[in-house]
Amino acid sequence: MGYNSLAACVADLEKNGHLIRIKEEVDPYLEMAAIHMRVFDVEGPALYFENIKGSEFPAVSNLFGTLDRSKFMFRDSLDHLKKLVDVKMNPGAVLKNPFQYIGSSMTALGALPWKKKLNAPILHGETSISKLPQIVNWPMDGGAFVTMPQVYTEDVNNPGIMHANLGMYRIQLSGNDYIPDREIGLHYQLHRGIGIHQTKANKLGLPLKVSIFVGGPPAHPLSAVMPLPEGLSEMIFAGALGNRRFRYFYDNEGFCISADADFVITGTVYPNENKPEGPFGDHIGYYSLTHPFPLMKVHHVYHKKDPIWSFTVVGRPPQEDTSFGALIHEITGSAIPQEISGLHAVNAVDAAGVHPLLFAIGSERYTPYQTVDRPQEILTIANQILGKNQLSLAKYLFISAHEDDPKLDIYDIPAFFGHILERIDPTRDLHFQTNTTIDTLDYSGDGLNTGSKVVFAAAGTKKRELAHELSANFDLPRPFNKAKVVIPGVLAVEGQPFTTYTDEAVLVQEWCRAAEGLAWEGFPLLVLCDDAGFTAETVNNFVWTTFTRSNPAFDIYGIKSFTSFKHWGCAGPIIIDARTKPHHAPALIKDAAVEKRVDELGAKGGSLHGII
Repeated sequence: MGYNSLAACVADLEKNGHLIRIKEEVDPYLEMAAIHMRVFDVEGPALYFENIKGSEFPAVSNLFGTLDRSKFMFRDSLDHLKKLVDVKMNPGAVLKNPFQYIGSSMTALGALPWKKKLNAPILHGETSISKLPQIVNWPMDGGAFVTMPQVYTEDVNNPGIMHANLGMYRIQLSGNDYIPDREIGLHYQLHRGIGIHQTKANKLGLPLKVSIFVGGPPAHPLSAVMPLPEGLSEMIFAGALGNRRFRYFYDNEGFCISADADFVITGTVYPNENKPEGPFGDHIGYYSLTHPFPLMKVHHVYHKKDPIWSFTVVGRPPQEDTSFGALIHEITGSAIPQEISGLHAVNAVDAAGVHPLLFAIGSERYTPYQTVDRPQEILTIANQILGKNQLSLAKYLFISAHEDDPKLDIYDIPAFFGHILERIDPTRDLHFQTNTTIDTLDYSGDGLNTGSKVVFAAAGTKKRELAHELSANFDLPRPFNKAKVVIPGVLAVEGQPFTTYTDEAVLVQEWCRAAEGLAWEGFPLLVLCDDAGFTAETVNNFVWTTFTRSNPAFDIYGIKSFTSFKHWGCAGPIIIDARTKPHHAPALIKDAAVEKRVDELGAKGGSLHGII
């Protein structure tokens, strides 16, 4: 749908029953986030907050809270967008079927950014950082954050909008050592688009100009999070997705301004000027802690007439960014498999915090003239996956051979684990990368950005039947002697709290020796955890606990384990120690008093009555 503004989108959603208004005064400290999460959990409508304590501006959230609502917003452009992405991934398709792509080609040409004059609506007024909605999501957050920004930068060596980057990186508005209204914090990784721009500016000793857009047509924030092919501009994509060209201009100080945004914050990042940023409740389900990140010195905060602040809530999945991911998959389809030969499908498992765990299916076509009952080509594919864009942040990659079960669903977590565990040979099929990089937000490693990776590769015939329950005489040795079946083949095993790696390595290995005589045939994977009941309660709990609280090279053990010429394996079950470690970041916990206030909004007469 060709919305020309966020207000037009809000009006359309409200008219069609996809949005409700919260009329009561709400507190931006925890309460707005709590309302959002409760409504998201029941797949409820988008939310328009009319009366925010301490701010004159209204706000909207949960726009992308369901895939159906997202598809409704872009109902006129999704099909063309799928073809546009396909063309960028596979230009040969145009040559084979030119008439099929005519509409998409016109969409791309009509989506070129449009440079406007200075009298755009965004210049209606100016405000200050402290007058914006100061939304805090979690009790330990270091301050208020912008959680739905579009951060715009240009290459100092090659300026202009066609070589610019538009990304979604979190922005800290207050707290810590930031000078109120004059300084804010940017959190991003140096290998991301904005980081590359900053590195180039740093080398030249120049400040990097940054423009932060908030609001605007919904195509703009979605474009900021899209994993677009090389050479496809986010601004072109926004124009094609929204059926409206991205309108922009430069202000008198040379900052690029989105003419359709509701708010634009401009500022500069100077070389090597950092301040502590965080903590922040993040999408893995834990806090990212305080670390030095780039400091932005604020120049202006522009806003249009009657602007709307746009925000989301970040936390343990599923959250609104889960729906973002579903919509991205809807648009890109098989884009990544087209980039990696032999790859059929890949899934960054949302319930595990996205980056820690990947599932993949690849072809196994090596040595077709002989029967080889082991992984070969899928190991090559696994290496390519772990070197690809955001997929490179993964710690665990489980990959299977397409030929073993062409109908295997990569989004069916129990079925996919079952397929792998039936076929994996733990003496041979685990492949580690040690002392490497992992996600900045993941504190399971041995330092910031440092940890390890492992590939579980399974191909060939079934090697075992998975057990669905424990036998009556199954008696585990202490101190890990309380177990629950999670899914067939997987046991959650509860034991004493983790102390230190030095002590626990000895303890776990002694436990493995004591457990060698048990009948393990049906349970090839054990997860040591703090709470077996919680871990086994749901599949989501299992993948979240297991893969966010473990560092493969440090936390994988095995019964009858061995090392042969630097290859590690085991004859018995694989063991992942997913207990909470002393260096882990705290998990996100909701505030009980705030939850009670949200309950009141759901009572008769409240804005959320009948919804929560």
